Amino acid sequence: MILLQIFLLTLFSYILVKIVIKYAHELRFLDIPNERSHHCDIIPSGAGLGFISAFFIMITLFEFELLLTNWYYFLSIFVVFIIGIIDDRFEVSARWKFIVIFFSVFILWLNGVSIDTLGIWFGYDLSFSWWIALPFSMFAIAGFTNALNLIDGIDGLSSSVSLVILFFFLFLGIEYHDNFIIKISLYTIATLIGFIILNWHPAKIFMGDSGSLTLGFIISVLALKSIEHIHPIGILYLAAIPLLDTLVVMVRRIRRGKSPFKPDKTHIHHILVKFFDMNVKKKQFYF
Repeated sequence: MILLQIFLLTLFSYILVKIVIKYAHELRFLDIPNERSHHCDIIPSGAGLGFISAFFIMITLFEFELLLTNWYYFLSIFVVFIIGIIDDRFEVSARWKFIVIFFSVFILWLNGVSIDTLGIWFGYDLSFSWWIALPFSMFAIAGFTNALNLIDGIDGLSSSVSLVILFFFLFLGIEYHDNFIIKISLYTIATLIGFIILNWHPAKIFMGDSGSLTLGFIISVLALKSIEHIHPIGILYLAAIPLLDTLVVMVRRIRRGKSPFKPDKTHIHHILVKFFDMNVKKKQFYF
């Protein structure tokens, strides 16, 4: 039964993303090339509207009890999803995106979900009081959510990294018999597979902030649940690629006297693409 659900979700995700592609110009979900782009043509964006909608619809149809029991998780995810859609259509400042993510974390905190411990270190339990746990959770979750958003720079990158992380959470959920982690991981993997078929190079559509922000927040929610089973530092290892990339880029921008939130072409994927292009040109020259 679960395999049939996953197949239907993947297919439904694919269909909804195709619909977004068809109506992208009317919806004005378009990625117009600029100096940081790797593409030359105007490409539909906002695929998150399709595959995240598929996620919510299928969860409602097949896992309604899970939805009711854990309503605050889904509400917080939905709030981030809405700001992502608005950003894809109208462009929202980084400040407002942080505020909305903070609010979503606040919803979780009100229902007893936050990062209130860093585990045991050298025999000491590093637990937080609520007045530390709340702001720490806000900045940690907002940081990862935006980190995943920032690595969404080339075809299939963000979705591929997310799939690796999600498969780990799926394994973790199975290992510890955590139904919430299993179902959310499986459903998110299925929706991503439906999307990545259309996002692989050459991409027919980009996920946009409706996809990358929501996806980053879903992974953050899974990380919060996973703290019940593994040492919190294990989550940092899992999320190392987007976190380190964002940290290095921000430090580099600050050292150059620029805003850490100002976009540029210094992410690791920009550097790798530039390195690859240089090697291709050298081979063509010698040939």
